[in-house]
Amino acid sequence: MIRMADKTPRHFHADISGDIATLRLDRPERKNPLTFDSYAELRDWFRDLSYAEDVRAVVFASNGGNFSSGGDVHDIIGPLTGMDMKELLAFTRMTGDLVKAMLACGKPVIAAVDGICVGAGAIIAMASDLRIATPEARTAFLFTRVGLAGCDMGACAMLPRIIGQGRAAELLYTGRAMSAEEGVAWGFFNRLVPAEALDAEAQTLARRISEGPNFAHMMTKTMLNQEWNMSLEQAIEAEAQAQAICMQTRDFRRAYEAFVAKEKPVFEGD
Repeated sequence: MIRMADKTPRHFHADISGDIATLRLDRPERKNPLTFDSYAELRDWFRDLSYAEDVRAVVFASNGGNFSSGGDVHDIIGPLTGMDMKELLAFTRMTGDLVKAMLACGKPVIAAVDGICVGAGAIIAMASDLRIATPEARTAFLFTRVGLAGCDMGACAMLPRIIGQGRAAELLYTGRAMSAEEGVAWGFFNRLVPAEALDAEAQTLARRISEGPNFAHMMTKTMLNQEWNMSLEQAIEAEAQAQAICMQTRDFRRAYEAFVAKEKPVFEGD
């Protein structure tokens, strides 16, 4: 069994307190850009997370007043201009694999967004399950601004499901920044909090989730992702199977016994 507490990433910060992991990208003086190395290490970290039991929730936090400025201009964009098609496809598949790993990790991920959240940084926030932001958050899918399509790392599939087709199309075509107020009105952000309260709010939400039935949370995340491609009839059947599986867990029995005893259930994730 993998223990995330035993891992010390080299290209981003990972702090594990109790059963909550808090991630932060590095280099706040440059608004926390992503590099080839941090992309790959984040992908591998989330892949390992799916096999770990010591982490129940993840907070992807900001650092130094910003979330992420996306792919580093000098470390990524410059080198990409000199690559051949095979090398470019290997890179774009790797970045997409980070999103796949976040979706498949089995743990709820909360993005705590402050300041700049653009490019691949906006994608990481989009791929999270929940998003809390400050009024200073500015989120932009900048890909067309650098001559690329807006369809990066699953944006054309996921963003319309979160904020609607027309709003997503505007952001992806123009590359303009979505204000924090727009983000919460459109459903991208769950809520806005003052910058000084952002970390505490994200940790409180993560703690509330981590104290719940961990196996059932995994099943919820799985169904949220898988049901995109199902008919309503298929979704209802899949959820029937998912609930039947969850009804075999000890946490289900713990909840019942606590209700009978008029106590708060203490879930253990099994």
